[in-house]
Amino acid sequence: MLPAQKLQNTSITLIAIASGIALLYYGRLLCITLIISILLAFILEPFVGFFLRLRLPRSVASFVVCSIALLLVYLAGLGVYVQVAVLSDELPMYSQRINELVDRVAERIEKMEQSMYRTLVPKRFQQKEEVIQPQEVQPAQPRARRRPAPPPPPQPAPVQEVRIRPERVSLVAYVYSYVSSFYNVLLMVSFVPFLVYFMLSWRDHIRKTYLSIFQGTDRVVAGKSWHSIATMARAYVFGNFILGVLLTLISSIVFWSWHLPYWMLVAPLSGFLNLVPYIGAPLAIIPPLLAALVVYDTMTPYLIIAATVAFLHLLALNLLYPLIVGARVHLNPLAVTVALMFWGTIWGAIGLILAIPITAAAKAVLDNIESLQPYGRMLGD
Repeated sequence: MLPAQKLQNTSITLIAIASGIALLYYGRLLCITLIISILLAFILEPFVGFFLRLRLPRSVASFVVCSIALLLVYLAGLGVYVQVAVLSDELPMYSQRINELVDRVAERIEKMEQSMYRTLVPKRFQQKEEVIQPQEVQPAQPRARRRPAPPPPPQPAPVQEVRIRPERVSLVAYVYSYVSSFYNVLLMVSFVPFLVYFMLSWRDHIRKTYLSIFQGTDRVVAGKSWHSIATMARAYVFGNFILGVLLTLISSIVFWSWHLPYWMLVAPLSGFLNLVPYIGAPLAIIPPLLAALVVYDTMTPYLIIAATVAFLHLLALNLLYPLIVGARVHLNPLAVTVALMFWGTIWGAIGLILAIPITAAAKAVLDNIESLQPYGRMLGD
């Protein structure tokens, strides 16, 4: 191949990569919605197969599975709402407690600064109290003759103030101004149930038309890639879900034994936040520490809570995660770190959650294409 042609191909490849990254960034809501819907469809497909074995049509089975999934989401949201509603009544007590702790910490810091100042700075350089010198009495000056003051100028007539009453904002306008900032997100979220249902009910048609695009051995590769992505998605999501449930159960027992308030809300938050890569430990420590503010006054219980949550995080990351999830994903730590950086930069917090399944799906595709298998091995463990 000529150097000019190589340069042209390299330029086209770079332009394509830059265009793809721009599309992922500016169309992130659309891409995130599609990826989440695809993952949910892969996860719910075995349940649809269960109802198909009961002689139900695929459309009916898909509707039943989606309805059950929405019901479970509604019940979970209802439980969280009840806990948050009860918590909102005690927010003044929590705010007062936080103010007391902040004042106590500020007082301790001030005392430490004073003691360090007295210890490190020599006494001759320390500030001394200023002695106020008495002011010298000035000799009296002879008084000058006073001239009669000129008559005051006529005052203008007082101007009556006109008060303009601010126009009241209607409730509808207030709600619209609040919701409009989340309009695009809410709009895309509302499409997820419909996308999942159509992906499940039209699964055979979509798979058939997808495979018809390829010919010969490429069709076999496309079918294997489809199966690998589906297997990986189910293994990753189910593995993380089982791991989150285990951490939630352990955290519930520990927090209940410590008489933490709202442990039914704090334990699931701490358990599933533990699964966030790299920043899971500090995120999981925050909910139990906030719940313990109204219970403990000394620092020892807070240190024990933080150490326990950190121990659970290390246990899940080093022992349970490789057994439950890592055996199906097969990604090395460097690839995971770069993927988290890339997708977190483009999509923010949701990118940190989707980074590993997207990278694992890309590896599943690379492993099934012979010419791209070295890149798959580069991502592998």
